[in-house]
This record gives sequence, structure tokens and C-alpha cells, in this order.
Amino acid sequence: MVITKKAAFKLIILFGIISLLGDMVYEGARSVNGPYLKILGANAAIVGLIAGIGEFLGYGIRLFSGYFSDRTKAYWTFTIIGYGMLLSVPMLSLTSFWQTASIFIILERIGKGIRSPAKDTIVSQATKQVGTGFGFAIVEFLDQLGAVSGPLIYTAVFALAATQVTGIAEYQKGYLFSIIPYCLLMLVIFFAFNTFRHPELFEQKPGIKESEKLPRTFYLYSIFTFLTTFGFVNFVLIGYHLKSNNIVSDAAIPAFYAGAMIVDAFLALLIGKLYDMMKIRKHNESAGLLLLLIIPILSVFIPVFVFNNNIAFIITGVIIWGIVMGAHETIMKAAIADITSIRKRGTGYGIFNTSYGLAAFLGSALTGILYDVSINSIILIMALVQVLAVVVFFIIRKEVNKVLF
Repeated sequence: MVITKKAAFKLIILFGIISLLGDMVYEGARSVNGPYLKILGANAAIVGLIAGIGEFLGYGIRLFSGYFSDRTKAYWTFTIIGYGMLLSVPMLSLTSFWQTASIFIILERIGKGIRSPAKDTIVSQATKQVGTGFGFAIVEFLDQLGAVSGPLIYTAVFALAATQVTGIAEYQKGYLFSIIPYCLLMLVIFFAFNTFRHPELFEQKPGIKESEKLPRTFYLYSIFTFLTTFGFVNFVLIGYHLKSNNIVSDAAIPAFYAGAMIVDAFLALLIGKLYDMMKIRKHNESAGLLLLLIIPILSVFIPVFVFNNNIAFIITGVIIWGIVMGAHETIMKAAIADITSIRKRGTGYGIFNTSYGLAAFLGSALTGILYDVSINSIILIMALVQVLAVVVFFIIRKEVNKVLF
């Protein structure tokens, strides 16, 4: 394997394609899982609980998959197994019970948990050649092309249905179509594996001993991640709100999600480049962390707009949701690559994602429970959590400034 920027860029593009196809499968499904569970008989509390359990297990397992991928160095093995579990999405086309559908939804999240630390570690090694922020932004941009096209498959299936009312059969047909990108995904990932079996060579620094410990900044960053993610509304509940109040048609719900993914894709390129520019300007690998403030500030407004019956407000909320998701998927991942050593990278991603998943579980479950009680209470609690996240941000800023000045 030739160690050049061109080769690193090729690996980044390949993972971008893998992410694109993967998102066509699971993001398409996630855009309709909420309405589908409702049709199968689940209420808001159950939908919120399923979404929360899925996120918790999907992120919680990363603590172990990240640690063992570091110990075994079997990053490709974890990545391939995790992507293989996306087969659970087309399997949703075979069930008519919300209990069974819930199992497949949760299995999809577990598969993501198995692959993510290893996949992010491989990508981070290649991004050291081109810039961590920009490298992750490229992957995220291609990723979001899949996140846009996936939901649109369901929109097309629903729109072309011969029936006036979208029912179980139409949803199952949409799930079944996901077998096509799934098969293409597995072909690309095996090609990438055969071409770049030792991606760690992109980051090797002869004569430099890598740290065996995670820095204090990393743990502060994980606390920040927990708080701001807890207050970030899951789209499954947004879709449930749109369906249960008959605000838009079933076909429009995945289209809304696709719109958010478009916003996510283009913002990722912008914020990723800005992240790298800040590191270069400050001559410090941690300087990009100062961009984190935009996440809690924007997240405060999401429940205010999306849990509304005014279509203009909802569209505004969905756009903001897409912006925040773009920041989550770009600078949050890039930051881990810059504040951890290569020897602890998988473990770092595992701990970070466990914090993220626990927050997503608790936040989604609480939002689902409160939805039938009081929308205002959701808005108030999420705002207070984001204020706490801002407080932690300024502690992180103080820590970074110790090095900068």
C-alpha cells in the first residue's frame, strides 16, 4: 500500500461511498420507522422507548467494540460485521407486528454500534493526510447523499401507491427496496478491505511514542456530548408528531427528513473546512473544539419549532435539525481524532459514542413520555440541558486556551 495523500483520499472516498449506501439503507428506514410503528399499533411512549433503546444499545456497545478493536487491531473485521447487520432493514418488510419490527430496528442500531468505532478509526487514520475536519466532512457529504436518497425511495413508493391511504404493504415495499443498496455496500466494503488492509500506515510517526492515556479534555468533551445530545430531539419522534397530528402526508415525512439531510451534507463541508482552518491558524490540534458552541445554541430551538402544527415553523425546525446533525457528524468525530492518540483511538470513539448513546436513549425516552403530557415541558427541559452544555463548553474552552496561549 502506497502512503500518499492521493491514496488516503481514495480510502476516504471509498468510505464515503460505503456510508452513502449504508445511509440509503438505514436512514431511509429511520425516516419512516416512527409512522410505521404507529400503523402497527405502537403509541408515542413505545416509539420513544424503542428509539431510545436502539440508540442506547447502538452507542453503548461501542464502548466494548471500540476497546476490543484497539486491543485486537481488527478494525476491518468489526467494520464488516457491523455493516453486514444492515440486513435487518430489508427484514422489516417481513413483519406486521410492532414487537418484531422493534427487534429489527434495534438490531440495525447494534450493527452500527459494532462498526462505528472501528470505521471512524480507519477513516481518522486516512484523514491525517488531508485534514481531519475536511476528511470527515467528505465522508459526511457523501453519507448525506445516501441519507437524502434513502428517504426519497419511501416517498416515491408512497406517492406511486395505487391506494388512497398509505398502509402496511406500502411501508414493507419501501423496506424491501433497501436490499439493493445493501448488496452494493457489501461489494464496496470488501473492495476497500482488499485495497487498504493496513490504514494505520497513513498515521505512523517513526520515533514518536503515542500516549497510552486519554487527556482531560477528552473527558470534558464527552460530558459536553452527553448533555447536548440529551437535548437533541430524535427524528423518529418528529415523524411521529407529523403523523399523529395529520400535519403532512405520509409521503412528505421522509421528504422532510431528506431535506434535513441535504442541509446536513452541505454544512458538513463548510464546518469541516472551518474546523481545520482554526487548527492551522491557532497552531493547535484542539483549536477546532471552539466551534462546538453552535451545537447547544441551535439545539435549543428545535423542539420549539418541530413540535408545532404550523408548517412553516416545522420546516424551520427541520432545517435547524439538519444543521445540528451536520455538526454532530463532522466536528464531533474529527475532534476525537485530534485529542486522542492512535493507540487509544478506538477506545476514545467507544467512550465518546457510549456517552452519546446514553444521552440519546434518555433524551428520546423522556421526550416520548412527555409528548402525551406536555409539549411545553419538553421545550423547557431540553433548553435547561443545553444551557448546562454551554457551561461545560466554556470549561473546555478554558482547557484549550491553556495550550493556545
